[in-house]
Amino acid sequence: MKLNYILWVAFGAALVSLSACKEEPIVEPAEPVTGDFLIEFEYQWAMNGEPFALNTELHHPMTGDYLTFSTFRHYVGHVELQDAAGEWWTDTEAYALFDAAEPDELTLRVTGVPVGDYTDMRLVLGVDSTHNVSGAQAGALDPAQGMFWNWNTGYIMVKAEGTSPQSATGSFAYHLGGFAGDAKVQSHREFALSDHGMLTVAKDAVPVCHFVANPAKLFHTYGSVANGENIHMPGVNAGIMGQDFHQAVYLDHIHP
Repeated sequence: MKLNYILWVAFGAALVSLSACKEEPIVEPAEPVTGDFLIEFEYQWAMNGEPFALNTELHHPMTGDYLTFSTFRHYVGHVELQDAAGEWWTDTEAYALFDAAEPDELTLRVTGVPVGDYTDMRLVLGVDSTHNVSGAQAGALDPAQGMFWNWNTGYIMVKAEGTSPQSATGSFAYHLGGFAGDAKVQSHREFALSDHGMLTVAKDAVPVCHFVANPAKLFHTYGSVANGENIHMPGVNAGIMGQDFHQAVYLDHIHP
Protein backbone atom coordinates (compact mmCIF):
# COMPACT_ATOMS: atom_id res chain seq x y z
CA MET A 1 0.00 0.00 0.00
CA LYS A 2 2.83 2.33 0.94
CA LEU A 3 4.42 1.77 -2.48
CA ASN A 4 1.14 2.50 -4.26
CA TYR A 5 0.74 5.70 -2.26
CA ILE A 6 4.23 6.84 -3.23
CA LEU A 7 3.50 6.09 -6.90
CA TRP A 8 0.26 8.09 -6.80
CA VAL A 9 2.00 11.06 -5.18
CA ALA A 10 4.73 10.98 -7.83
CA PHE A 11 2.12 10.78 -10.60
CA GLY A 12 0.20 13.72 -9.18
CA ALA A 13 3.39 15.79 -8.92
CA ALA A 14 4.17 15.05 -12.56
CA LEU A 15 0.71 16.23 -13.64
CA VAL A 16 1.11 19.46 -11.70
CA SER A 17 4.51 19.99 -13.33
CA LEU A 18 3.11 19.40 -16.81
CA SER A 19 0.23 21.76 -16.13
CA ALA A 20 2.64 24.46 -14.97
CA CYS A 21 4.68 24.13 -18.16
CA LYS A 22 1.63 24.46 -20.40
CA GLU A 23 1.72 27.78 -22.33
CA GLU A 24 -1.09 30.20 -21.70
CA PRO A 25 -3.04 31.14 -24.84
CA ILE A 26 -2.08 34.55 -26.34
CA VAL A 27 -4.97 36.98 -26.14
CA GLU A 28 -4.83 39.54 -28.93
CA PRO A 29 -5.76 43.07 -27.82
CA ALA A 30 -9.14 44.21 -29.09
CA GLU A 31 -9.08 46.60 -32.02
CA PRO A 32 -10.04 50.10 -30.87
CA VAL A 33 -13.48 51.19 -32.00
CA THR A 34 -13.25 54.33 -34.11
CA GLY A 35 -15.46 56.57 -36.20
CA ASP A 36 -15.32 59.60 -38.48
CA PHE A 37 -16.63 63.14 -38.43
CA LEU A 38 -16.72 66.03 -40.89
CA ILE A 39 -15.52 69.61 -40.67
CA GLU A 40 -17.68 71.68 -43.00
CA PHE A 41 -17.34 75.32 -44.06
CA GLU A 42 -19.87 77.89 -45.18
CA TYR A 43 -19.04 81.43 -46.34
CA GLN A 44 -20.91 84.61 -45.52
CA TRP A 45 -20.14 88.13 -46.64
CA ALA A 46 -19.73 91.05 -44.24
CA MET A 47 -21.63 91.72 -41.02
CA ASN A 48 -25.09 91.30 -42.52
CA GLY A 49 -24.25 87.68 -43.35
CA GLU A 50 -25.30 87.76 -47.00
CA PRO A 51 -24.15 84.78 -49.08
CA PHE A 52 -20.63 84.82 -50.49
CA ALA A 53 -20.26 83.60 -54.06
CA LEU A 54 -17.61 83.70 -56.75
CA ASN A 55 -18.13 85.80 -59.88
CA THR A 56 -20.69 87.98 -58.09
CA GLU A 57 -20.13 91.65 -57.28
CA LEU A 58 -20.03 92.20 -53.53
CA HIS A 59 -19.98 95.50 -51.67
CA HIS A 60 -17.67 95.88 -48.67
CA PRO A 61 -19.47 98.07 -46.10
CA MET A 62 -16.26 99.17 -44.31
CA THR A 63 -14.02 100.03 -47.27
CA GLY A 64 -16.71 100.93 -49.78
CA ASP A 65 -15.02 98.68 -52.35
CA TYR A 66 -16.88 96.59 -54.91
CA LEU A 67 -15.22 93.20 -55.24
CA THR A 68 -15.85 90.29 -57.59
CA PHE A 69 -13.95 87.19 -56.47
CA SER A 70 -12.86 84.68 -59.11
CA THR A 71 -10.84 82.57 -56.63
CA PHE A 72 -11.10 81.96 -52.92
CA ARG A 73 -9.18 79.05 -51.36
CA HIS A 74 -7.77 78.36 -47.89
CA TYR A 75 -6.33 75.56 -45.74
CA VAL A 76 -7.69 73.96 -42.57
CA GLY A 77 -6.14 71.07 -40.65
CA HIS A 78 -4.10 69.66 -37.77
CA VAL A 79 -7.15 68.47 -35.84
CA GLU A 80 -7.17 67.91 -32.07
CA LEU A 81 -10.10 66.77 -29.92
CA GLN A 82 -10.44 66.80 -26.13
CA ASP A 83 -12.68 64.23 -24.45
CA ALA A 84 -14.68 64.61 -21.24
CA ALA A 85 -11.72 63.27 -19.21
CA GLY A 86 -9.45 66.01 -20.54
CA GLU A 87 -7.41 63.73 -22.82
CA TRP A 88 -6.45 65.01 -26.27
CA TRP A 89 -6.55 63.00 -29.52
CA THR A 90 -4.54 64.48 -32.43
CA ASP A 91 -4.27 63.98 -36.18
CA THR A 92 -1.51 66.27 -37.41
CA GLU A 93 -1.86 65.02 -40.99
CA ALA A 94 -5.56 65.86 -41.42
CA TYR A 95 -5.67 68.76 -43.90
CA ALA A 96 -8.11 70.04 -46.48
CA LEU A 97 -7.92 72.77 -49.09
CA PHE A 98 -11.31 74.48 -49.11
CA ASP A 99 -12.19 75.95 -52.49
CA ALA A 100 -15.22 78.19 -52.98
CA ALA A 101 -15.30 77.05 -56.62
CA GLU A 102 -16.39 73.61 -55.35
CA PRO A 103 -19.25 74.39 -52.95
CA ASP A 104 -20.30 70.73 -52.67
CA GLU A 105 -16.86 69.68 -51.41
CA LEU A 106 -16.20 72.12 -48.58
CA THR A 107 -15.52 69.36 -46.05
CA LEU A 108 -12.61 67.73 -44.27
CA ARG A 109 -13.30 64.12 -43.24
CA VAL A 110 -11.39 63.22 -40.08
CA THR A 111 -11.00 59.44 -39.75
CA GLY A 112 -9.92 56.95 -37.11
CA VAL A 113 -11.25 58.94 -34.16
CA PRO A 114 -11.87 56.89 -30.98
CA VAL A 115 -15.62 56.74 -30.33
CA GLY A 116 -16.88 58.92 -27.53
CA ASP A 117 -17.92 62.44 -26.56
CA TYR A 118 -15.64 65.40 -27.21
CA THR A 119 -15.89 68.80 -25.55
CA ASP A 120 -13.29 70.91 -27.39
CA MET A 121 -11.55 71.09 -30.76
CA ARG A 122 -8.30 72.69 -31.84
CA LEU A 123 -7.64 73.53 -35.48
CA VAL A 124 -4.91 75.18 -37.48
CA LEU A 125 -6.50 77.63 -39.88
CA GLY A 126 -3.81 77.75 -42.52
CA VAL A 127 -0.87 75.31 -42.41
CA ASP A 128 1.23 74.64 -39.30
CA SER A 129 4.91 75.59 -39.30
CA THR A 130 6.16 71.97 -39.40
CA HIS A 131 4.36 71.23 -42.67
CA ASN A 132 5.55 74.54 -44.11
CA VAL A 133 9.19 73.46 -43.81
CA SER A 134 8.70 69.79 -44.74
CA GLY A 135 8.97 70.29 -48.49
CA ALA A 136 6.57 68.92 -51.08
CA GLN A 137 3.86 66.70 -49.64
CA ALA A 138 0.81 64.74 -50.79
CA GLY A 139 -2.96 65.08 -50.75
CA ALA A 140 -4.32 68.53 -49.99
CA LEU A 141 -0.74 69.73 -49.41
CA ASP A 142 0.51 68.53 -52.81
CA PRO A 143 2.26 71.34 -54.74
CA ALA A 144 0.08 70.38 -57.70
CA GLN A 145 -2.74 72.19 -55.88
CA GLY A 146 -1.03 75.45 -56.80
CA MET A 147 -0.69 76.60 -53.20
CA PHE A 148 3.03 76.00 -52.50
CA TRP A 149 5.99 78.36 -52.99
CA ASN A 150 9.01 76.46 -51.64
CA TRP A 151 10.42 74.99 -48.43
CA ASN A 152 11.62 78.41 -47.25
CA THR A 153 8.45 80.45 -47.76
CA GLY A 154 6.08 77.48 -47.52
CA TYR A 155 2.41 77.42 -48.41
CA ILE A 156 -0.05 79.98 -49.69
CA MET A 157 -2.58 79.52 -46.89
CA VAL A 158 -5.25 81.85 -48.28
CA LYS A 159 -5.64 82.76 -51.94
CA ALA A 160 -8.09 85.49 -52.99
CA GLU A 161 -8.23 86.80 -56.55
CA GLY A 162 -10.70 88.86 -58.54
CA THR A 163 -11.55 92.28 -59.91
CA SER A 164 -12.46 95.63 -58.38
CA PRO A 165 -12.99 99.12 -59.81
CA GLN A 166 -11.14 100.46 -56.77
CA SER A 167 -7.96 98.62 -57.78
CA ALA A 168 -5.35 100.61 -59.73
CA THR A 169 -5.11 97.74 -62.21
CA GLY A 170 -8.75 96.68 -62.07
CA SER A 171 -7.88 93.39 -60.36
CA PHE A 172 -6.55 92.01 -57.07
CA ALA A 173 -4.53 88.95 -56.08
CA TYR A 174 -3.78 88.22 -52.43
CA HIS A 175 -1.61 85.11 -51.94
CA LEU A 176 -1.19 84.97 -48.19
CA GLY A 177 1.60 82.90 -46.69
CA GLY A 178 4.22 83.12 -43.98
CA PHE A 179 4.48 81.00 -40.85
CA ALA A 180 6.71 82.84 -38.37
CA GLY A 181 6.78 86.00 -36.31
CA ASP A 182 4.57 88.99 -37.05
CA ALA A 183 4.12 87.81 -40.63
CA LYS A 184 2.53 84.47 -39.77
CA VAL A 185 -0.76 83.79 -41.50
CA GLN A 186 -1.79 80.56 -39.77
CA SER A 187 -3.93 80.73 -36.65
CA HIS A 188 -4.22 78.08 -33.90
CA ARG A 189 -7.83 78.19 -32.73
CA GLU A 190 -9.73 76.32 -30.01
CA PHE A 191 -13.51 75.86 -30.22
CA ALA A 192 -15.83 74.79 -27.39
CA LEU A 193 -17.84 71.92 -28.84
CA SER A 194 -19.80 71.60 -25.60
CA ASP A 195 -21.44 74.97 -26.37
CA HIS A 196 -23.23 73.18 -29.20
CA GLY A 197 -24.29 69.97 -27.45
CA MET A 198 -20.99 68.04 -27.69
CA LEU A 199 -19.40 66.16 -30.60
CA THR A 200 -20.27 62.45 -30.31
CA VAL A 201 -18.16 60.19 -32.53
CA ALA A 202 -19.77 56.78 -33.09
CA LYS A 203 -19.06 53.76 -35.24
CA ASP A 204 -22.21 54.04 -37.33
CA ALA A 205 -22.71 57.81 -37.62
CA VAL A 206 -20.75 60.71 -39.12
CA PRO A 207 -21.47 63.98 -37.28
CA VAL A 208 -20.68 67.33 -38.89
CA CYS A 209 -19.08 70.39 -37.29
CA HIS A 210 -20.34 73.36 -39.30
CA PHE A 211 -18.07 76.42 -39.39
CA VAL A 212 -18.73 79.85 -40.88
CA ALA A 213 -16.04 82.05 -42.48
CA ASN A 214 -16.26 85.61 -43.74
CA PRO A 215 -13.96 86.61 -46.65
CA ALA A 216 -14.81 90.28 -46.09
CA LYS A 217 -12.67 90.08 -42.93
CA LEU A 218 -9.56 90.00 -45.13
CA PHE A 219 -9.95 93.77 -45.49
CA HIS A 220 -10.97 94.55 -41.89
CA THR A 221 -7.58 96.07 -40.99
CA TYR A 222 -5.87 96.18 -44.40
CA GLY A 223 -8.58 98.41 -45.85
CA SER A 224 -9.34 99.09 -49.51
CA VAL A 225 -7.71 97.30 -52.42
CA ALA A 226 -6.55 100.80 -53.35
CA ASN A 227 -3.95 100.33 -50.57
CA GLY A 228 -2.32 97.63 -52.68
CA GLU A 229 -3.96 95.16 -55.02
CA ASN A 230 -1.29 92.43 -54.86
CA ILE A 231 0.45 90.39 -52.15
CA HIS A 232 2.60 87.51 -53.37
CA MET A 233 5.11 86.94 -50.58
CA PRO A 234 5.17 86.63 -46.78
CA GLY A 235 5.12 89.94 -44.96
CA VAL A 236 3.32 92.01 -42.36
CA ASN A 237 0.33 92.79 -44.58
CA ALA A 238 -0.10 89.12 -45.47
CA GLY A 239 -0.08 88.30 -41.77
CA ILE A 240 -2.65 91.00 -41.00
CA MET A 241 -5.05 89.86 -43.72
CA GLY A 242 -4.69 86.17 -42.93
CA GLN A 243 -5.06 86.59 -39.16
CA ASP A 244 -8.11 88.86 -39.55
CA PHE A 245 -9.79 86.22 -41.72
CA HIS A 246 -8.85 83.25 -39.53
CA GLN A 247 -9.76 84.89 -36.22
CA ALA A 248 -13.29 85.57 -37.45
CA VAL A 249 -14.06 81.90 -38.22
CA TYR A 250 -16.59 80.46 -35.79
CA LEU A 251 -18.33 77.14 -35.08
CA ASP A 252 -22.03 77.61 -35.83
CA HIS A 253 -23.53 74.21 -34.99
CA ILE A 254 -22.99 70.45 -34.91
CA HIS A 255 -25.09 67.97 -36.87
CA PRO A 256 -25.34 64.70 -34.89
